[in-house]
Amino acid sequence: MLDGMHDATLDGFTGWPQEFADRYRRRGYWRGRTLGALLRQRATTTPEALAVVDGPRRWTYRELDERADRLASGLRELGLEPGDRVVVQLPNCAEFLQLAFALFRIGAVPVMTLPAHREAEIAHLATLSDAVAYVIPDTHLGFDYRPLARSVRERVPGLRHVLVVGDAQEFTGLAGLEGKPGPLPEPDHSAAALLLLSGGTTGAPKLIPRTHDDYLYNATASAAVTGLDAATRYLVALPVAHNFPLACPGVLGTLYAGGTVVMCPTPSPDIAFPLIARERITVTALVPSLALLWLEATEWAADDLGSLQLLQVGGSRLQPETARRITPALGCRLQQVFGMAEGLLNYTRLDDPEELILHTQGRPLAEDDELRIVDAQDREVPDGETGELLVRGPYTLRGYYRAPEHNAKAFTEDGYYRSGDLVRQLPSGHLVVAGRLKDVINRAGEKVPVQEVENHLLAHPALHDVAVIGLPDAQLGERSCACVIARGTPPSRADLTAHLTQRGLAAYKLPDDVRVLTSFPRTALGKVDKGALIREVTS
Repeated sequence: MLDGMHDATLDGFTGWPQEFADRYRRRGYWRGRTLGALLRQRATTTPEALAVVDGPRRWTYRELDERADRLASGLRELGLEPGDRVVVQLPNCAEFLQLAFALFRIGAVPVMTLPAHREAEIAHLATLSDAVAYVIPDTHLGFDYRPLARSVRERVPGLRHVLVVGDAQEFTGLAGLEGKPGPLPEPDHSAAALLLLSGGTTGAPKLIPRTHDDYLYNATASAAVTGLDAATRYLVALPVAHNFPLACPGVLGTLYAGGTVVMCPTPSPDIAFPLIARERITVTALVPSLALLWLEATEWAADDLGSLQLLQVGGSRLQPETARRITPALGCRLQQVFGMAEGLLNYTRLDDPEELILHTQGRPLAEDDELRIVDAQDREVPDGETGELLVRGPYTLRGYYRAPEHNAKAFTEDGYYRSGDLVRQLPSGHLVVAGRLKDVINRAGEKVPVQEVENHLLAHPALHDVAVIGLPDAQLGERSCACVIARGTPPSRADLTAHLTQRGLAAYKLPDDVRVLTSFPRTALGKVDKGALIREVTS
């Protein structure tokens, strides 16, 4: 940590310099409140309002608040302490909210992972964070998480507890942990409240610390920009632990506004559309590939979507042709969102002209979001030209968790985060995203780290060399293609998929295509020339 950094309790956390922390407090971005207090306030002012719907279960704000308190007490009795890290891998369910607020209230730090993650990712994140507990469902969408937990515990000896929603078998059932609520010490609002996941551009994902102060601003300011209020009924269609549906404005913004969160187990139209009709959903968020799927589904689905007022689309760039179809097909307004778990959020505003909504990815959330758009030598490009986006501000991190070597490259000396996004800025302040600098494939909003997949493929005995590239795809945005040079008889795509699955990779990281080549084009330094390789494969 650099001299003068704002103090925080979590070892490995890089805070803001004191002068910036003072400025953000003085200007009202940081209000000295915790995420646990967000729910408490609503439970006090509107206790009988409906907070969350999960299938037949309907919890009021009072019920959610009391359940969070009882679970917080039980977690303390189990031995969890402020600052302890807990890997959370739950699907879209009411227990996610109960657990998140319980952890916020005792000062423990949830590590927000996704249901699609498997052994390679979970073991890495549990090790990196020194997690003491791991929370899972018994099963979800046909996958049993308990064998996964057994494997992870073997690899991570410090993981003392496995907590299960449902049939716990030899582990501990989450429902049985609820204790008698008692007074809890208030966590430090400037401390890390949760750890989000980076897209992971060079190997396994990194951890992004978000404080109570900055993440509360993230959610509440986003709620204001999105127009949420007590009448909002927000459908959680994307995985709830992802930054977008969690706090942009997502479930936290909805609860802050006094609205209702409706959990959707899968974004498939045959599940989501009946929920929209039955629960009178007003707002939801999707990635572009799912938005396209929903547009196609409106041609055959008979469900009444008339309650839907706003669809947010983010995670990767939405093509104008698709954006233009959303309002006619779904009958709602479109809001484009360009953001990152690391912090900066950009939204098209509800009163923006149609041209900006269709063709840009929004403008920054906060007045104190400081943006620079630079060339390869860190020189600012002329107005309107494309360059790499650098940012610092009241809710953008100053360092990844326990990643000092990477932080030295990912941040400038004066604290700007190098996003790796190529953008240009219009006179209105709106950004147009042109692409990515980093070697990552943006597959339907999921970030596929090329080097990680290549490293696993190279462990296959039948492969001599591997280069994974991203190819344009009308539905996914990009699809992954593994170009391979074989040792003798080349393996099939099925062989490689089985190999990667056995090594614990998530399904979205598996190559969509496999091309067998005899050589790769290379640069003068001997590196694979991926630009030339993409041209070769697509020609």
